[in-house]
Amino acid sequence: MNQPRTDDSADSAFVGLLTECQLPLRLYVRALLPGDPAAGDVIQQANAKIWEKRGDFEPGTHFKAWAMAIARFEVLNHRKRQARDARLHFSDELEETVATELAQVTDDLAERQAALRECMQALKPASRELLMRRYATQQPLAEFASQLGRSVGGVKVTLHRLRTALAECIERRLLATGETE
Repeated sequence: MNQPRTDDSADSAFVGLLTECQLPLRLYVRALLPGDPAAGDVIQQANAKIWEKRGDFEPGTHFKAWAMAIARFEVLNHRKRQARDARLHFSDELEETVATELAQVTDDLAERQAALRECMQALKPASRELLMRRYATQQPLAEFASQLGRSVGGVKVTLHRLRTALAECIERRLLATGETE
């Protein structure tokens, strides 16, 4: 059994890396277990195994690749336990392709999220507040417009313009950093 680290700063750094890797791990496991309700459990098992094996991780190496390999083994273990089911099974080659593609997609997603945060901050406070209020709740548009004292059509137009401005801002920022094709 691996000896857990006792160094708090090393554990803090490890937690940071693990936290950053959560979205790619979730996407990877869910892609390998499409429609399987146990995917969430497998993700938790993978996280527990990653934490258990933290002493094996070599700082400075590619954390996401290391964590994905552990997640893959957890998926394989889950499949072995569920072997009697007639579920779809992927070849090793397809799993590697999915892992590679998802790593790129999640990197792109993180860059897009960062650009969105910057673009949201560049909006006028009233526009930012309108977007945040609208999308933070599940209330119907008519009810939302009524609370604002505006027509549904007027709110739709304003929201459309703000979304368009955000999309253009995001694309400009990604182009400026060379992140889009």
